[in-house]
This record gives sequence, structure tokens and C-alpha cells, in this order.
Amino acid sequence: MRSSKAGKGKPRRKGHPRPRRLCWLLALVPLLLSLTLVGCGGGSEQSGGQKTTITVAGSTTVLPIAEIAAEKFQAKTGNQVLVSGLGSSAGIEAVISGTADIASSSRDLTPEEASHELVSTVIAHDGIAIIVNDSNPVQNVTLDQLRDIYAGKITNWDELGGPNMAIQLVNRDEASGTREAFRSIVMRGEDFDRSAAVLPGTGQVRDVVSRSAGAIGYISIGFVQSDYATTTVKTLTVDGAEATKDNVSSGAYPISRDLYFFTNGDPQGVAHDYIMYVLSDDMTQTIEDAGYIPISWDLTASSGEAAQGGDGQ
Repeated sequence: MRSSKAGKGKPRRKGHPRPRRLCWLLALVPLLLSLTLVGCGGGSEQSGGQKTTITVAGSTTVLPIAEIAAEKFQAKTGNQVLVSGLGSSAGIEAVISGTADIASSSRDLTPEEASHELVSTVIAHDGIAIIVNDSNPVQNVTLDQLRDIYAGKITNWDELGGPNMAIQLVNRDEASGTREAFRSIVMRGEDFDRSAAVLPGTGQVRDVVSRSAGAIGYISIGFVQSDYATTTVKTLTVDGAEATKDNVSSGAYPISRDLYFFTNGDPQGVAHDYIMYVLSDDMTQTIEDAGYIPISWDLTASSGEAAQGGDGQ
């Protein structure tokens, strides 16, 4: 596991004594340094060295899970979890650099990121829904059509059986794990059309599509229905399959991915306890309510397959 060592301080120069007016400031340096290190290191510590506050940074898709889990975990253990949604790439970089304890991500690691000894934990499964404005009469797209739309080869809804209306592409920024998953599953080597509007968050994509008749975007299925939005969006079926949890779980819906936590080495202390809490039964219903598929569904499916296999013997 790679680790960065702090550089040695420069030797003090001999010669003139320090001016008196600087003495009070120099006396504060150790305190200021300690406060800076707490902020950069991602957590405070008890006298025994155990962190009582940890930081989770990364995906806006995972943000609802991480935030709710943080509240419940603090109420149960007294340990604080500070959560931010900066994008998957930013969260992973924060863990690599040591400024966060856990990265939340809606994509797997890139080859460069995988060169660091990061440990991954799958916390849930998710589908990426294709959303359009409620007024759009188009119901279905194929994966090939979707690729051509985002490559700029299909530019009007009438090419898909809809009205004579220009397609307004809404894309995510390059730090987004959702964009990376969409690029991998849908684009398959094709470049994105550079004329697309590029937005930093899932909520912004949903809002723009809900207000623009010709718009198309992609978001986590957990954000299609939002208790906090005043507008609605419509999902398109992809190759005839609806973007539902059941279809993602069964593999019928073609645009799905895992949601991850990444840590620098095996998680330790409070970080380990928090991750285990997210995976516990206490969070299963919360993850389902957020529109995602809990890991426990995998165990249920495996048990069902084993039972069917046993009956057939």
C-alpha cells in the first residue's frame, strides 16, 4: 500500500534573533498545524488514536445512502460521519491523497486508480434510467439508438417516431461516475457529442430535463421519483425493458452498475464499522426506499437458485 511521507522541515538559519512581534504568532503554529491536519486527515481522534469522526466523499448518486447511514450510525454509536457529494472521481482522489477516509463511487476504478492499493466494497446495485420530458410521446429506445443520440448522429425526435423537435442532449461532467458507467455500457468507444449541455449533478440533470420539451438525460433510477422536486420526468424503456429495480436485479434492464465504497487498504476502526453498518439489515429498507438494490437481494437470489437446484436433483 502506498503511503506519502511528510517532508522534513528546513533547518533553522542561524544569525539574527526573531523579532519580538512574531513570537506570539510562532507560538500559535503548533496549534494551527494540528487543526490543519485534523481537517486534511478526515477525522478527529480519541486519546487512544481511534478516530471518532470520519469523512465520506464522492458520488452524488450514493449521497442519499451515505447521508442517511451517517445519521443513523451517529445516533447508534456516537461517531460522526461527514458526507459530501463531489463526484466519484473527486472522492477516489480524496482517499488516495488521504483527505477522506471513504470514497463513495457509482463506477469501478480506472486502471490508474487501480494502481493504488484501494479496497472496494459493493454496497448496492443501481440502474441508469433514460429520462425525457413528460410531454415527449416517445416510449422506447434501443441501446444502438441511444448511442447514436449521444454521439450526435440522431438529432431529431422524429427519427425515433416522435415529433419534429430537436433533441437537446444533457450529459454529466467528467468527474461523474454515472457518466463513466454510461460511457462504458452505452457508448462503447463512441465519443460523446460535444454540443451536449454538461451538468455537475444528478439533480441538475433531472431538473433541466423536466423543464425542456426536447431534452434527454440519464440518472440513477433512485432519482427518477423525488420527494424534493416540484417537477416530474418520464423514463424510456431500453430495448423494451423498464428501468425498475426488479429488471435491474434480474438483468433484464441493460444499463446497470454497482455502487461502491473505496478505502485506502482494508477499512479500519470507525470507517470499518460505518461500512458494515451500511451493509447491515438496518439499512436494507433505506436502500430500497432510495430506489437501489440492497446486497441482501443477492443472498436471497442465491438461496432461491440453490433451492431450485436442490429440487431438480
